[in-house]
Order: sequence, then structure tokens, then C-alpha cells
Amino acid sequence: MRKGLFLLGAVSGFLAVAFGAFGAHALKSLVSVELIATFSLGVEYHFYHTFALISVALAGHWLGSRLLDWAAYAFLAGIGLFSGSLYAYVLTGAKWLVFITPIGGVCFLLGWLLLAVALWRQRTQGLNA
Repeated sequence: MRKGLFLLGAVSGFLAVAFGAFGAHALKSLVSVELIATFSLGVEYHFYHTFALISVALAGHWLGSRLLDWAAYAFLAGIGLFSGSLYAYVLTGAKWLVFITPIGGVCFLLGWLLLAVALWRQRTQGLNA
């Protein structure tokens, strides 16, 4: 297990709950329904990739691949860029932030791909299969 990644996953989960609660309660009187939906999408993907990060941390118990670390970094970057840009856009109204969101999506895709390659290499090498 990668304890540092597990800790980051726990902190990320805390933040996802905090942002979710903020979006569900505090934003109601501040922004439109459409912007609340945008914020909620950021929270949703934040949660998904928090679980992915925790999974990577746990997979470290069975897999020694550095690809797991890179997958975790990609998930963290995705959370920051995808969810973070959506949060910031809703809170500031700075439309240029939506151009950052797809970069975060690519980071998410890269994280999943790296996780799959790490697992595939493990399987093809016959280690703990």
C-alpha cells in the first residue's frame, strides 16, 4: 500500500464532501441552476477519481510498478484541473477557465490508461496472477 497516496485520497474525499455540501447549500442563492449543475459535475468527477486514487494506493500492496505512481499523479492533476476549473468557473464567472477543463479530462483518461497498463504488465509477467 502506498500510504502517502492513501492519505491524499482521504484528503481528496474530505474536500469532495466539503465542495459537495457547499454546492448543495451555499450556492443555491448565489448562482443559476445551470451553474449549480456545472459545480455538481465537478464534485461528481472529484469523487470518482478520489476512489480511483485510493484504489491505486491499495493496489500498491500487490503491484510495485511506478506506473501506479504516475496514474495517481494523473488522477490528482485531473481533479485539480477538471474539477478545480469547474469550481473556479462557477465561483468567479471567468469563462476562460472552461478551456482548462478538457486538460483535466485528458489527465483522468491518462490515469486510467496507466493503471490498466500497470495491471496488464503484472498479468503478462505472471506475478501474483
